[in-house]
Amino acid sequence: MALSGIQIYKLLPQTNCKDCGFPTCLAFAMKLAAKQADLDKCPHVSDEAREQLAESAAPPVRLVTVSADGREVKSGNEIVLFRHEKTFYNPTGLFVRWRDSAPLEEITAQVKEAADYVVEYVGMELTIDGLAIEATGDGDRFAATIKAALDVAQLPLILMATAPDVMAQGLEAAAGTQPLIYGATAETWEAFAELAKKHAAPMAVRAETLSELAELTDRTKEAGVEEIVLDPGVRDLRSMLMLNTLIRRMALKKTFRPLGFPIITFPSECADDEGMVSIVATQAIAKYGGFMVLDQFSPALFYPLLALRTNIYTDPQQPIQVQPGVYEINDPQQDSPVMVTTNFSITYFSVANEVDGSGIPGWLLVADAEGMSVLTAWAAGKFDAERIAKSVKSNNMEQKVSHRRLIIPGHVSVLLGELEEELPDWEIQVGPRESVDLPAYLKLWSPS
Repeated sequence: MALSGIQIYKLLPQTNCKDCGFPTCLAFAMKLAAKQADLDKCPHVSDEAREQLAESAAPPVRLVTVSADGREVKSGNEIVLFRHEKTFYNPTGLFVRWRDSAPLEEITAQVKEAADYVVEYVGMELTIDGLAIEATGDGDRFAATIKAALDVAQLPLILMATAPDVMAQGLEAAAGTQPLIYGATAETWEAFAELAKKHAAPMAVRAETLSELAELTDRTKEAGVEEIVLDPGVRDLRSMLMLNTLIRRMALKKTFRPLGFPIITFPSECADDEGMVSIVATQAIAKYGGFMVLDQFSPALFYPLLALRTNIYTDPQQPIQVQPGVYEINDPQQDSPVMVTTNFSITYFSVANEVDGSGIPGWLLVADAEGMSVLTAWAAGKFDAERIAKSVKSNNMEQKVSHRRLIIPGHVSVLLGELEEELPDWEIQVGPRESVDLPAYLKLWSPS
């Protein structure tokens, strides 16, 4: 049973040393009780107290890691039901499934297409997370398919089989990776648990009811497997939403450890057409899907899912930012204009897209404004003459261009005089207030 903050406090050293990063031991205890702090942050807790606190301090949703060749997909460690309460930490892992009944040449070609897919979104490169290989026949075919897929792309794996002996051959073929073993039921969990322990791999269990699922996870943990993934067994939109939510609530609100694990979802098994699959997948990303297995790859399906996931799994208290620095648009030359803006992603892309669409080469200098828009950053003192001048100097703009003319957003024309003092060798020009007016402005711009 979970301990209260006061009960945890009584087991702490009560020295208020602040080594944990909190002002008092009581504050640290309250954070531990709320699953918002790690017991390891206290270097002075006794071994006896640590043992008593271990269960209470453990995260309500166990962290599960799947990896291959240095790439990891993590799920779990979530502490809230709704992202606005704090944030979601480990994004839903998106996997594409191939069944070993398909020709190897077809599988490898499709794996390469999926693995090579990269889309840039607000300064980040988004890709699929891994491959799911399902056995439909004997172990030799399963193993050959896994090896062929790994030869094309060393991505994290989900291995799917109903027979433990087939799974054993698949695991041997996946040596050197840490795959998720999928397919354990009430009839096969013991054999699958032995394989999971032997290969130090997490395993997924499936049952038809939550009570059966909880009983299965308890047995699996007692057998020595700690990293477990849940499949509630339902394959329709309504039931998936209901059970996923119930599982997360039981884990977070009731600290019900038997259901405190990530959930795996199969949108392609819930719908026939790609449109409905995308709806199911969208719901799974928003509502507690830890690992997701899709039966087909297409940019039209994956791009919106990757973008949605990125937005959901960002800290709502932190704006989406791009990396500060200088960005080259339309192959700028030494006589191309230099514009400055903030690193708020929407601001950056609004400006960059307008300049790019105009076809006019330009240097876009992005100052670190802690992710705020131009006016907000200026009002907060995060986009001032000193920061802009520092950005010009740190990015060596005087070496990149032959002129000394800097365009600032029209909304901060008030900075003109201060910038002239900070950058005495530069002519400061006031650009338009709105990015949509940049193309017309730049057509009239001259380096001299």
